[in-house]
Amino acid sequence: MKFAVKAWSNGRARAGVLHLGSCPSPIETPSLLLSTRKGLPVFISPDLLPSLPSPDSHLLQVCPLHFLEGLSPKTISSVGGLHNMLGLHDYGLAAVARDSINCLPHCDSTNKLGASFETPCGRLLIKPVEYMEMISSLGPNLWATLADEVPAWVSDKRNKTSVDRTVRWMDECIALGPAGGAVFGAVVGGSSIEERRRCAQEVARRNVSGYWIGGFGLGESMDERPALLNAVTDILPEEKPRLICGLGLPEEVLQGVASGIDLFDSVYIYHLTLGGFALTFPLDGIDKKKSDFQLSDIGVDHTKINLRATVYRKDASPLVKSCSCYTCQNHTKAYINHLLNVHEMLAQILLEIHNTHHYLGFFRTIREAVKAGKFEQFRRQFLESRRDCLSVAAANA
Repeated sequence: MKFAVKAWSNGRARAGVLHLGSCPSPIETPSLLLSTRKGLPVFISPDLLPSLPSPDSHLLQVCPLHFLEGLSPKTISSVGGLHNMLGLHDYGLAAVARDSINCLPHCDSTNKLGASFETPCGRLLIKPVEYMEMISSLGPNLWATLADEVPAWVSDKRNKTSVDRTVRWMDECIALGPAGGAVFGAVVGGSSIEERRRCAQEVARRNVSGYWIGGFGLGESMDERPALLNAVTDILPEEKPRLICGLGLPEEVLQGVASGIDLFDSVYIYHLTLGGFALTFPLDGIDKKKSDFQLSDIGVDHTKINLRATVYRKDASPLVKSCSCYTCQNHTKAYINHLLNVHEMLAQILLEIHNTHHYLGFFRTIREAVKAGKFEQFRRQFLESRRDCLSVAAANA
């Protein structure tokens, strides 16, 4: 793996290029890792993956815990790892031991030998040696060391314990590490700025290829998050990539980019799709006027629409007129509304294609703003536009 920062904007925000051995084209950052279940997006099959923007969609997040049922690690290893098993030879796989759908970690302070996770096989204690066996069998392009994540409301003592364990487990994982795959050292610390700094300092001393910043999206507020993020990124070396879990909303992504985060692992798209929502916020017009919104969209927040609503039953327009994704080019709101009402899984397939395409476009717009040195201006205008939209939605509710 190779990484280089190519542009800076407003102090910390940065755009870079990530080279992975299995990806024929470099991946520009800030970038989104597509969330998967057992290696693939929930509603997108391998034959539909090429319909997504390339190479923006060529980085997938994999949770090793998902493979504790079904095929054994030895079986996956015997077929050549996940790349061969899934047939995704041109894609990059990032392994992180966090099930983002069941994201709340177990706060048991007595498990000193390993991390406790809710898995498909029930709650299990995963030791570093067992975790590394899974990593070795899967053969990802990059993987994060085992971490003891805690939510924001734990005690100072429990928070300090989580940092101590995470650093110890990192050393064990590195010592047991497989020959291949870039190692991302885990940084935790909960809602404590001091513990975040301490953990970042410890990880920065290790010989790792990048950094996985954990413990976010677990109860901290939007207002306290920037200080926690900056406490970490101010210490970590600039020449190595930073990956984060738990920041999914557009506002949260912009917070992360403003603090110097490069890669984002999020289930935001999955939750939108499961709820029957389609992203519609403008990508090329953050100054879009309130009067431009369609009357049929009244009652929603103008960033997404609920395709289950009866107002779309006879709507023959695409989800977004300017969108070039497969769904918008071939299907209408009325058709997806029908599919949702009859509980046909094709609805989720079409929605996930659109939502993924749209959100990747959002990241592309962020990169363009950073390269132009106008990220903070873009961020401010985007947030003001979102607030205006929410105000209009509240007035029309």
